Amino acid sequence: MARAQGARAQMALAFETTYGTPPASGFTRMPFASATLGAEQPLLNSELLGYGRDPLPPIKDAVTADGDVVVPIDAQAFGFWLKAAFGAPTTTGTGPWTHEFQSGSWTLPSMSIETGMPEVPRYAMYSGCVLDQLSWQMQRSGLLTATARLVAQGATVSTATSAGTPATLDLQRFGHFNGSIKRNGTALGNVVSAEITYANNLDRIETIRADGRIDGADPSIAALTGRIEVRFADQTLVTQAINGDPCAMEFAYSLPSGESFTFTVHAVYLPRPRIEISGPQGVQASFDWQAARDSVEGRMCTATLVNDVETY
Repeated sequence: MARAQGARAQMALAFETTYGTPPASGFTRMPFASATLGAEQPLLNSELLGYGRDPLPPIKDAVTADGDVVVPIDAQAFGFWLKAAFGAPTTTGTGPWTHEFQSGSWTLPSMSIETGMPEVPRYAMYSGCVLDQLSWQMQRSGLLTATARLVAQGATVSTATSAGTPATLDLQRFGHFNGSIKRNGTALGNVVSAEITYANNLDRIETIRADGRIDGADPSIAALTGRIEVRFADQTLVTQAINGDPCAMEFAYSLPSGESFTFTVHAVYLPRPRIEISGPQGVQASFDWQAARDSVEGRMCTATLVNDVETY
């Protein structure tokens, strides 16, 4: 008897034309490290009396479908998650292509995501998936991944795949050593680590339905926050925090073959940090930054992906 193994798990993704309706074709096989995406329906204990000490049967509650998917930050597949976070990009070039994703869109695309365990077999199709949050870390070493938090409408489980034969992509993965950070166009030194979190702050439309599912997930006021940990070497960031002035920060990765991913935050505000001397080691400072809409650019952030994919 075959048992489920994570090493054989598969994931396919396609954008929907109609929310909650999986497309018949157009799926792409996606690389991923782990996934907690799932649908659950809790049981409500009966509160009724008069039938003795043994309880009456429980009642089913509403369906909740959501979870996280940990994915590599790469030159091709990561564009699907950027489209889910920001909407369709503006694409220029003739190969390689430059895809520019901008924050501020009122409409986000929904996706159908199928996770498969072929040895069982079990294929779960999660429809109406909308990206709620996308986050990642920058550091000196380790594997570079991002976490996509999703809100879905529901799931359908089958013993056969509904994704057909998914298209495949070339995996060109960025590494931490490919990364760089700039402040106002100049390389920012002494950075130990950085965290970036973009949130669409989805509002679930919880209308009354016979199937217990949500009616949709609408984006509300977005949020872009993070943290940078720096070796305390000068007063540049502290001075900015005290003055309350914003700066532009650029988090970028590039490969020798020409592919690149650049995430530009146009207006970053820094809090005044506590500078602690905790021992004989080097002194570090943490800045829990927040971003806002830049009046010149007209948006909060821009993600630019350069690769060999013609369209997303």
